[in-house]
Amino acid sequence: MEVCYQLPVLPLDRPVPKHVLSRRGAISFSSSSSLFGGPDPRQLSQVKNKKPNTFFFDTFSVCFLTIKNVHFLFLPQRRGAISYDSSDQTALYIRMLGDVRVRSRVGFEQERRGSHPYLYIDFRILHSRPESAGPVSARKIRRLLSFQRYLHSSRFFRGIPCQNPLYILDDDYNGQAKCMLEKVGSWNFDIFLFDRLTNGNSLVTLTFHLFKQYGLIELFQLDMVKLRRFLVMVQEDYHSQNPYHNAVHAADVTQAMHCYLKEPKLSKDLTSWDILLGLLAAATHDLDHPGVNQPFLIKTNHYLAALYKNTSVLENHHWRSAVGLLRESGLFAHLPTEDRLKMESQLGSLILSTDISRQNDYLSQFRTHLEKEDLCLENACHRHFILQMALKCADICNPCRPWELSKQWSEKVTEEFFHQGKWEIEKKHKLDVSPLCDNQTNTIANIQIGFMTYVVEPLFVEWARFSDTRLSQTMLGYLGLNKAGWRGMLQEQASSGDDTDPALEETDSEVLPQGSKTL
Repeated sequence: MEVCYQLPVLPLDRPVPKHVLSRRGAISFSSSSSLFGGPDPRQLSQVKNKKPNTFFFDTFSVCFLTIKNVHFLFLPQRRGAISYDSSDQTALYIRMLGDVRVRSRVGFEQERRGSHPYLYIDFRILHSRPESAGPVSARKIRRLLSFQRYLHSSRFFRGIPCQNPLYILDDDYNGQAKCMLEKVGSWNFDIFLFDRLTNGNSLVTLTFHLFKQYGLIELFQLDMVKLRRFLVMVQEDYHSQNPYHNAVHAADVTQAMHCYLKEPKLSKDLTSWDILLGLLAAATHDLDHPGVNQPFLIKTNHYLAALYKNTSVLENHHWRSAVGLLRESGLFAHLPTEDRLKMESQLGSLILSTDISRQNDYLSQFRTHLEKEDLCLENACHRHFILQMALKCADICNPCRPWELSKQWSEKVTEEFFHQGKWEIEKKHKLDVSPLCDNQTNTIANIQIGFMTYVVEPLFVEWARFSDTRLSQTMLGYLGLNKAGWRGMLQEQASSGDDTDPALEETDSEVLPQGSKTL
């Protein structure tokens, strides 16, 4: 092996001290090398009169490790790495600073969510084995790769590149993520931190955990591999380049939905079928969101607008995309056809309820039920309506989160609005910039104040009437504090002489009907 740079070298036959193996960030590849067609490191350590295979590393730049025909590329950026089989004293190890992902193809690709380095493996060369290696059965190789091949086969023929990484995290990261999942029912759950701890895999990890927690896997006899495959495909179909409508938002809505499902009024009467539908709808409610709003699709004569006749265009697309993935994964293939069709129909009813342009219709119906006091959750239709309202609350609950979380979401959604209004999109098509999408006339503060006042607050006040619990009061409390925080920022901008419009505090009624359709 040629060493291109003057970097530290550690021979394989040198025992690794225990105190080094116990250090956070050690990585070990030993037992898996025989599966890859390479020699066992224990055998290498016993070879006499041969120059041992070596590897080199540099914690401040790109690191390469070569084991026969398997090539790894490390791009360390953040503290924390992976630990694997650290009990093997003769295994290769590397001190790393970055998280690692495994890719099933060669070459560089755009990073998902922009902050996670990758580890690339060329799986095509796993079929070739060196002369010194023992026999490797084709069945073993197929078993190793069958999951990834099955996962990407249909997407390959649809012309969609494979973008699903296999995540490898060290024990410290897994431990922290597990600790957070123990408090997944807390309203202060930090989905951004959880997404970092799971290396961008928050939607898959959280939803899978909730399925197990509710016992849905056993009750509906779900295949865990199919469930995992379905959740991975769902996470892939969210556009990671969207600042707001991405898989992290879906994970946040799913966590909020879990909080509502645990409320006394709901948990007492909801069935396992209702819980399954609620979690599925939350995880897929914005599936394949293009990052622009419905008016933009209509103005540009987008094929989706024509397909769904300019009615709930995005929501219909989210629903149909979710049904497509359910059928592709075969998650419910073992259920009777009647049950599958019923599930797909009710899933669509839930997702379509998130159309913010129909907010007043649902809110009026909700108020009527509350005034008549005729909601009976023993009635399946009433339970479904409450699931619709719960999903609507979960979808726009960001202003009801603690300020540290709410502010991040506000910045992200405003960034997406402004991106639509930039020259690259609306001005490129010579269209009038949509309300709330012009960064020359709007600020984060005035957009959020209007959204909280005319969309969020009326909905959550009625939800608190229905479920007058500590959680409901907490959400209203955070909503008031966050609104006051944005008002304070607006006043500071006005007093500092910025070119802003401080008169928006109670005069945003004309932008709400159009702006509310933006989400």
